[in-house]
Amino acid sequence: MKHTELVEKATALLKQMIATESLSREEDDVAEIVARFFIENEVEIHQYKNNIWAQNVHFDEEKETILLNSHIDTVKPNKDWTLNPFEPKVIDNKLYGLGSNDAGGCLVSLIATFLYFYQRDDLPFNLVICASAEEEVSGNEGIADVWDQLPKIDFAIVGEPTLMQMAVAEKGLMVLDCVAEGESGHAARNEGVNAIYKAIKDIDWFRNYQFPKVSPTLGPIKMSVTVIDAGTQHNVVPSECKFVVDVRTTDAYSNLETLEIIKKEVGSTVTPRSTRLNPSGAPMDHPVIKAGLNLQKETYGSPTLSDQALMPIPSLKMGPGDSARSHTADEFIYLSEIAQGVEGYIKVLEGAIIIYRQ
Repeated sequence: MKHTELVEKATALLKQMIATESLSREEDDVAEIVARFFIENEVEIHQYKNNIWAQNVHFDEEKETILLNSHIDTVKPNKDWTLNPFEPKVIDNKLYGLGSNDAGGCLVSLIATFLYFYQRDDLPFNLVICASAEEEVSGNEGIADVWDQLPKIDFAIVGEPTLMQMAVAEKGLMVLDCVAEGESGHAARNEGVNAIYKAIKDIDWFRNYQFPKVSPTLGPIKMSVTVIDAGTQHNVVPSECKFVVDVRTTDAYSNLETLEIIKKEVGSTVTPRSTRLNPSGAPMDHPVIKAGLNLQKETYGSPTLSDQALMPIPSLKMGPGDSARSHTADEFIYLSEIAQGVEGYIKVLEGAIIIYRQ
């Protein structure tokens, strides 16, 4: 199938997706559209809940498998939209619509790329495509829910808007609920133990502590205290101070290792809401990364979260569009970016084929 035909198919699919509400946990209709697209293009699919996947015709269990993945869900449109977020509209080479940039353009470009390689019998690796749900909320019924149903995956290309540059590492996330305990008393007398003062000591630690190991691609771990709650009235010494910490982890430590260090250093009780959103990355000598470097693609570490955090394998984040447009009013992707996405993914995989064979 020619590149131009693939781009046309990808663009038409994206317009259908934009016209279909697909908020996180409400992706049923758009999942049906994606499934129908595969079937119309004679691709055998598997589906679990709102996750759809397929594998290349000449799949060989003896070969490594590369996953192509992006998500079908969107955030809710914010109040500043001036256009109808569910009406695909092309103006000056820009395709407007909710999810056009994040990450519809990436998904349809990856699907077109999969179609390009689908029937090839000379691949030195397998390809699996997965259009997954609930990415925007890191939900339990998305990629993590179907991971064990997929063939064994060795490497993943995750479609997110990166201007087709290579995010070779991505920060993880832990949200910590912390509680400093004191003793209540009357504020007018020397009574009680002020939990706020105990919390201040720990908050100062979160503000200033530097983890010894620094990631060469992601830099230092970043910790930010974002919510504080304490006290009931002005004349009572508070016995409890609650605060929330946003921790952006790096590949220098696992989430559990990071959590263990924090618990040893602070006096407050620390409870993570989740430790499942781990930092991720890919070795620079992987054939896909080397192929991208051969194409003069830039590499960087990404501070934003994606489904990479739920994949226990090396992975690369790359896709058409610009992350700065994600979740914005009047979101758009350039039509030329979709073409660049399809062609760019194909070129990277063609380059990887050569490296695998060397």
